[in-house]
Amino acid sequence: MTPFVAVAPEQRIHCRSLFLSDIHLGARGARPDAVTRMLQMVEAETVYLVGDILDFWHGGQIHWSEDHDALLNALRQLLRRGRNLVYLPGNHDAPMRTGADAPKIGWHQVDEALHTTASGQQFLVIHGDQCDGRILRQHFMTRLGSRMDCLLRWLDAGWRDRFALPDSRRTPVEILLSSFNKMLCMGYTFERRALALAREKDADGVICGHSHRPVMRSHDGMLFANCGDWVDGMTALIEDTCGTLRLLDFTAVAEAARAERRAASSDTPLPEAIS
Repeated sequence: MTPFVAVAPEQRIHCRSLFLSDIHLGARGARPDAVTRMLQMVEAETVYLVGDILDFWHGGQIHWSEDHDALLNALRQLLRRGRNLVYLPGNHDAPMRTGADAPKIGWHQVDEALHTTASGQQFLVIHGDQCDGRILRQHFMTRLGSRMDCLLRWLDAGWRDRFALPDSRRTPVEILLSSFNKMLCMGYTFERRALALAREKDADGVICGHSHRPVMRSHDGMLFANCGDWVDGMTALIEDTCGTLRLLDFTAVAEAARAERRAASSDTPLPEAIS
């Protein structure tokens, strides 16, 4: 299994392709500030948004802020600079596959893509929900998972406020949330199904998201690569200028973005009292 490469907040990265998945804009756990900060650091010719980027079809409360708008503007800026932006819907943004309303960004939307690296390898790019079992492919299961995740994150935030816990300290609710996510993890069966789809395309492997478990490993000479998520994992996959795929860990970048946001909010003056 290929190890992660940790990225420092002050780094600058030039690469051929960037693969991001599971940002979940509209869900409670989204970190648009961290994604925007990362996009300011990474210079890529093509950016693949590998599904579950937008997440406001879950039937619950939509969580949106200026940070979300700033991220959408950062994506628009990529297009204005001549970069390629490819969007592959997943299970949480599946309504986009049938023409549902979504922010007008200008990306190129496809259900799957065949990416050719600088070294000539080809990889099938999909979100990964195509490889779920029949029950998990039902939309009500997606909505149920979203509601459970939102509830647990609300409880976690309340616990932290109640006991003034730092971000580095795990709460019982966070442990429960982690257990809930592990319960939904697809494992090797998911990987084999994804690689079978790649084999049908005569590809050298598959790049996906969906499971929120970043990994790169070989199965019988084919590469399985999952770019992870931007709710808890803060990871991405890049193709460097030589065509090599690498998994990057942007945890330090996300922590720096959170610290900057808190510092900015504490510097905001309170309104004067009306006498």
